[in-house]
Amino acid sequence: MKKIAELIFFAGVNGVLPEKLMQSQVKLSGDLLQVAEKRFPLSRFRHIYVLAAGKAAASMSRGVEKVLGDKITNGHVVTKYGHGMNLNYLTLTEAGHPIPDAEGVKGTQKIVNIARKATEDDLVICLISGGASALMADFPEGVTLDDLKRTNELLTKCGANITEINTVRKHLSKIKGGQLARILFPATTVCLILSDVVGDRLDVIASGPTVGDSSSFADALTIIDKYSLQNRLPSSVLHYLLEGADGSIADTPKPDNPVFQNVHNYIIGSNGIALESSAKKA
Repeated sequence: MKKIAELIFFAGVNGVLPEKLMQSQVKLSGDLLQVAEKRFPLSRFRHIYVLAAGKAAASMSRGVEKVLGDKITNGHVVTKYGHGMNLNYLTLTEAGHPIPDAEGVKGTQKIVNIARKATEDDLVICLISGGASALMADFPEGVTLDDLKRTNELLTKCGANITEINTVRKHLSKIKGGQLARILFPATTVCLILSDVVGDRLDVIASGPTVGDSSSFADALTIIDKYSLQNRLPSSVLHYLLEGADGSIADTPKPDNPVFQNVHNYIIGSNGIALESSAKKA
């Protein structure tokens, strides 16, 4: 009975093993590249960039490297300390999770620098997994890393749920809440996502870097008020959110923004997929 239970459990785990998933989701046949449900002739693109963040980012990236090899122009991976591995075509940064740190800031800047190079003639493959929201550490002008750390600590300890935490994170970032897609536009972007969020909402997973954001600065302030954090937040953070709420700072791009017209997001692994794999084995 124990052996049967173990087989069922590992069938579920193997169903979402990152490297295995990449082999099923990224395929190359001659000049035809298939990424999830999208098919592209490789000759259409001048460059292929790979941008990855999350606790499974290194394993996902290695899977993509095995398929694309030297066809990858450039890319960067940000993952949690102890989760890195040797990669042949991508650079990698290990960083802090769940509290962002200076290495996360450096790694995120490398992702942004590569993203800014992408043009309409390029393909960008984004690989997102659990932990990416904290690992992609960036902050707006006037806010410091210590301010960001303090804000994250307050949010994770006050009882806020992941949707609420990520709503605030999106509005203290230049990459989350669809803002990475804004940087990448007009490149063709395919984002492969491992979800660790109940309900698998694309705008919540990793704070939705390539997904239109329906939340606002006002929503972020409502969450701060809900948990009585106004007098505990760093003053720079509160000031920035207030400026955003009064329209002095551009909000995150909304779902109907044209920057998303060349973006294709796919959830390729989740708790639900793992359960389905276990159910089939059972």
